[in-house]
Amino acid sequence: MKNITKCLICDRINEIKEGKNSCFVVELSSGYVVFGDHQFYKGYALFLSRIHANELHDLDREIKENFLREMSIVAEAVFRVFQPIKMNYELLGNKDSHMHWHLYPRHVDDPDINRPIWSYPKDKRCNRATEVDESFTETYKPLLKKQIETLLKSQGKKV
Repeated sequence: MKNITKCLICDRINEIKEGKNSCFVVELSSGYVVFGDHQFYKGYALFLSRIHANELHDLDREIKENFLREMSIVAEAVFRVFQPIKMNYELLGNKDSHMHWHLYPRHVDDPDINRPIWSYPKDKRCNRATEVDESFTETYKPLLKKQIETLLKSQGKKV
């Protein structure tokens, strides 16, 4: 793994704190929910760990369990809002080692539906036409936030 002195995820979190991240949805106790910059896979979201750590096993047990529980809630909320046929979950960290979950809703009309999203050409997934826009965030941000709040409330938790 490459040694990263500048952290893209920390930069994104700082943008959230400064009110400069238009993809930001909601802050939870263990992290931040954002829509992906590109929406080739409609509903693609990320859950950014509040703590800069490289691996799950680097976290204290309670913090780790809360991070995983909240990630699961975010994924379920994405599922409820975007109604895919399948969710793909990825926690990689090879490029950006600050833990962050990629949550990809997979829809029936996705190309290469039976393959990982990374197998589809990046220039087709990430281009000007797939960039998240204001219309998307205005429509889906309140819906996703409401679903997350509903799921947290059902578990006796608050945002």
